[in-house]
Amino acid sequence: MNIIVDDELRGICSELLAEGWAEAEWAEREADDWIETERYVGGFDADEGAFTFSRYTDGDEVWFQFTLTEAAAIADGTLTQLEARLAQ
Repeated sequence: MNIIVDDELRGICSELLAEGWAEAEWAEREADDWIETERYVGGFDADEGAFTFSRYTDGDEVWFQFTLTEAAAIADGTLTQLEARLAQ
């Protein structure tokens, strides 16, 4: 299943990039719930080397992740969809 990147997620990615941290710095600050917005909850997972998030879509919770590089592509609008799976 794919989810469409919306303005809220683009804003989250812009905020993440504004921190100016490399992946190793994010790993030092690992937290599952660093970001909590109206539709999204997530943070950086050092084991995955990626930001992991959940979102409710059509009444279902979905999980997805993206790397720091992908966060830049989301923020600038070049990455418009992400692979997601139903929460278990």
